[in-house]
Amino acid sequence: MFVATHDPAWGQKLVAPTPSMGWNSWNHFAGRVTDADVRAAADALVSTGMRDAGYIYVNIDDTWEGTRDGSGVIRTNEKFPDMKALADYVHSKGLKLGIYSSPGPKTCAGFEGSYGHEEQDAATYAAWGIDYLKYDLCGYRDVMTAESHGDAAKSNQMMHDAYEKMHRAIVKAGRPMVYSLCQYGWDAVWEWAPSVGGNLWRTTGDISDNYDRMSVIGFQQAGLEKYAGREHWNDPDMLEVGNGGMNGDEYRTHMTLWAMLAAPLLAGNDLSKMSDDTRAILMNRDVIAVDQDTAGKQGTRVWAEGPKEIWVRELAGGGRAIALFNRGESDLPITLRLKDAGLKSGARAKSVWKGEEIRLAGEQTFQVPRHGVVLLVTR
Repeated sequence: MFVATHDPAWGQKLVAPTPSMGWNSWNHFAGRVTDADVRAAADALVSTGMRDAGYIYVNIDDTWEGTRDGSGVIRTNEKFPDMKALADYVHSKGLKLGIYSSPGPKTCAGFEGSYGHEEQDAATYAAWGIDYLKYDLCGYRDVMTAESHGDAAKSNQMMHDAYEKMHRAIVKAGRPMVYSLCQYGWDAVWEWAPSVGGNLWRTTGDISDNYDRMSVIGFQQAGLEKYAGREHWNDPDMLEVGNGGMNGDEYRTHMTLWAMLAAPLLAGNDLSKMSDDTRAILMNRDVIAVDQDTAGKQGTRVWAEGPKEIWVRELAGGGRAIALFNRGESDLPITLRLKDAGLKSGARAKSVWKGEEIRLAGEQTFQVPRHGVVLLVTR
């Protein structure tokens, strides 16, 4: 959730002291998204209570872009007749509006990118009232290929420079925006993204609404924890919770893993048609509290054996979040040894998905469903 702190480089409030939370249009609407869809999403974030739970960004992905006018200023297409009016509407709901572009001449979907118009576009976004920019490498890869002539180091430097160029343009425009680097983890982005202004950076390729893809993306974040912290977050892509491709246990694993990873929580479902189970997963306040914990420490895998994994995340105030994951194809027992989690016997914890308070012994075995999770939180 947004916390008023300061960054000397901006002289402004920090934009991502904890991982961003909100909704993005792509996973459900893809290229069909319209102004009306975005307004409906904003309305739903309020009416469902998601806004009050921390989901404050309403992010428009690709396909909003129109042509440029004679001066080179980007215009919206017919699906978005007035972006400033849309931003005003979203802001009136106590929410923030996000937008999408590419450092290339074209976006992933073939619409107008920001290549050669970075300062113009950042100024336009600021004038509209944009609060978040997802900047997708897609269309710039052809430029990198053409100009680097097979020199990988030159290609990577071009990529760094392109992202830094837009960051400088955002700062010059004068409106703080969350800056989301979307380039799929190339060139160990976690090592250099903060230096070019990134608040979050995609660490993987795109997610899909199935357990195999989600789990591959999520669990391969092990080892990246040292790169996460206030204003700087590893991003394993948007949430698929509620889109129908996974069962309840799998979606609870998805939500839990992202929270343990201190990942952005950007819902990608149709908010107007959420089941009670979907709502309960996305709005579980204990899980959200883990994700948004102010210590900003990403979780670590402390034990693994076959399809069983135990992850621990240190929380502000000395608490722990402990997640027992079963990646196997049948229900399995997983034994937690408290010393592995930095806890002593007798510690009290909440079993989050069951809503039960328990006292932990030195070793305790939990039955974990296929593709499921047990999440324990101590304070």
